[in-house]
Amino acid sequence: MSKAMTLLAVVLVSGGWAQSVMAADPQYARSLAATCFTCHGTEGRSVNGVPPSLAGQNKDYMLKQMLEFRDGKRPATIMHQHAKGYTNDQLELIAGYFASLTPGRATPAPAAR
Repeated sequence: MSKAMTLLAVVLVSGGWAQSVMAADPQYARSLAATCFTCHGTEGRSVNGVPPSLAGQNKDYMLKQMLEFRDGKRPATIMHQHAKGYTNDQLELIAGYFASLTPGRATPAPAAR
């Protein structure tokens, strides 16, 4: 095997290893999902359901929606721009993270005094 082929094999194997390590790290998935908390609420539980809560949603459904936002197949005001920053694997991790959470309503922050 040539040096170039060996290097290519190492890169491909390393990339697959890195993906499996990221998928196995729940903190990585949560850190990706944290960018959603601003609009969809802490841990994906929005206040009063606007925008929709993500906690406990079906993983396949969420992934399909995020892919459609990213690929311009579903209209949006912000989501299409936000989703473009993620790979398919990252979107799958985000969908899996939210699907693993218990659904429920968020508690609104106390009013300022």
